[in-house]
Amino acid sequence: MEAMVKKFQKNFRKAKEEMGKWEELQSRLLSQFRNASAIIERLQVIQDSKNYGSLKSVGSFQELLLAKQMESLQTILLSLNKTVEDFRGVVLSLEKMVRDGRQVVKGGSSVQPTIKQLQQRVGMKPSLADCLEGLRLLHEMHQSEYGCQEFCITCIFSSF
Repeated sequence: MEAMVKKFQKNFRKAKEEMGKWEELQSRLLSQFRNASAIIERLQVIQDSKNYGSLKSVGSFQELLLAKQMESLQTILLSLNKTVEDFRGVVLSLEKMVRDGRQVVKGGSSVQPTIKQLQQRVGMKPSLADCLEGLRLLHEMHQSEYGCQEFCITCIFSSF
């Protein structure tokens, strides 16, 4: 039984690391989204030839500027896509932790715990059943959020 508790503790340490990674990815995604939004806002201004004044006479300045902004936007969108894939990696990692936890509970060792043992608490610590449910909920929440992010990014890509 103690071996199972240690495996769950290891899983929760790993889950905590994944949560930290998730927060970093969220920060990166917001920054990328802000940068993409700023370029998209500028595109309307860049396309209006009234905004160039005496620069109209400088060759194909407007077209070069527009091309450069579109290139920057494409780079940001590719980075957004990579960030979403990194979110997917966190979700898959959490999913593996849930599977591993279930395997531990179902009989990953020679001694399979009873329902009573799975629900048993030692002091303030959660039961093994609580731990497994907690991992499952973490995975479910992050999988749902990942699905929303993936949908949003897909919408952004399809508009270009």
